[in-house]
Amino acid sequence: EVQLVESGGGLVAPGGSLRLSCAASGFTFGMYGMSWVRQAPGKGPDWVSTVAGGGRTTLYADSVKGRFTISRDDAKNMLYLQMNSLKPEDTAVYYCKVKVHGTDYRGQGTQVTVSS
Repeated sequence: EVQLVESGGGLVAPGGSLRLSCAASGFTFGMYGMSWVRQAPGKGPDWVSTVAGGGRTTLYADSVKGRFTISRDDAKNMLYLQMNSLKPEDTAVYYCKVKVHGTDYRGQGTQVTVSS
């Protein structure tokens, strides 16, 4: 059974930083591309970033490029998102996401609130 568990969210002032983590299990983690998506209140989900299996290729939404860094530790089955220079518009629930055998999975999410 695929399981994804996010952590690391919280309340942070504008300009601050947070590091999100996603613990994965139930599939061969290193073989799959992993993504972060976010959903702000009253809005649909937005793609944030993707890292390919093996970690050599990373992609970012324009809105976070230069501020966020996605990474993975295949030995620990962990996905990370380092978020710097946070803005109020980054406020959302953040989810890690994977597609395994044609089915999309995501965790329960972790809330990130950027406010003074």
